[in-house]
Amino acid sequence: MKVLVTVSEVATVDDEFEIEELGVDPRYLTYDLNEWDDYAVEEAVQLAEAGDDVEVVTVTIGPERSEETIRQALAKGADRAIRVWDEALEDVAVLDPMTKARVLAAVVEDEEPDLVLSGVQTGDDSFGATGVALASAVDFAWAAVVNHLDYEVGDDVATVHRELEGGVEELAEVAVPAVLTIQTGINEPRYASLRGIRQAQSKPLDVQALADFGLSGEDLPLDLDLTGLAVPEVESDVQFFTGDATDAAGQLAELLREKGVGA
Repeated sequence: MKVLVTVSEVATVDDEFEIEELGVDPRYLTYDLNEWDDYAVEEAVQLAEAGDDVEVVTVTIGPERSEETIRQALAKGADRAIRVWDEALEDVAVLDPMTKARVLAAVVEDEEPDLVLSGVQTGDDSFGATGVALASAVDFAWAAVVNHLDYEVGDDVATVHRELEGGVEELAEVAVPAVLTIQTGINEPRYASLRGIRQAQSKPLDVQALADFGLSGEDLPLDLDLTGLAVPEVESDVQFFTGDATDAAGQLAELLREKGVGA
């Protein structure tokens, strides 16, 4: 059995930053594995630990810089990784869900996995649509926002719990092969051990271009254009209290009296 996990590298912006043209100045960015994808990797590794002959493969769309992020998943138990990148993607400011799905679909067709796990969304763009778009592209069954997975390796059906609006939870059966988008809280992602980190350095990391999957930049939708980026204006009336806890409490009480609170 093969489980394919889509992973993304996301950027966290420092509290203080500067905008450079259509992006944040790289000096103020810190890169890490997407939080939702971390849970998807853990779910895949747990399936591998519970079953026999289960291979966990990760795939990401990203430049060479992202290989450090990919190796986090390898250090946590994934068997091998695929990184897809191409000159046609280098100047693209925003990779929309349909573009990602088209590239990932080519990987799915090449790898022929039984399950595809994807984080519900990424922490930067937060589209929340790539996994479902991928399922449509490869004609797999799918379930989104999965917060519990009950699946025995080799079965034709997976039972999932889905988190819906208003605190409602749905119990559903999904035919395999399937794409499942994984919600945070489904498990407790493990830390990469020192042994795992060392082993990750020798695990296969295959770099592929679009042409390796029979694609070119002309085959991709690339429907989104980034036209501007600005820091939103913030209007606030914040008052800071100085001193120790007693002084701050006294100042707060005085302010509340002035505002008529409790009068």
